[in-house]
Amino acid sequence: MTLETLARSDVVTASPGTEIRELATMMDDEMVGSVVIADGDEPVGIVTDRDLALATLLEDAGPDATAESIMSDGVHTIGVDAGFYEATERMNEHNVRRLPVVDDGGHLAGIITLDDLSELLADEQSELVGVIREQRAPY
Repeated sequence: MTLETLARSDVVTASPGTEIRELATMMDDEMVGSVVIADGDEPVGIVTDRDLALATLLEDAGPDATAESIMSDGVHTIGVDAGFYEATERMNEHNVRRLPVVDDGGHLAGIITLDDLSELLADEQSELVGVIREQRAPY
């Protein structure tokens, strides 16, 4: 199964000039932990709830600081044709919990998170347990 079918397509995005106050409001309204920062339809960064907390508490960034000033340097993306294992490897390699998913042209197609992958794995485990229970001899 590819990320094209696994990724969420309803990505919350903002431009690099968006104020962090607005990013926080977006995260709260949409109940997400990150906003993909995009230049048009190409991801250029990501701001997480952790980035917001650290920027405001440790770096004294004011509420009118912009996404560009606090977003992670460089954004690690993954292609729509990649699968579960490639996504987990990429997350591990780059020490991230979220990967914007891009099409062949580098345009934002979705997002996949560690939580999404964990939930998928739990669902698969549940299906396997069902098979085992059906095939187990009665005691």
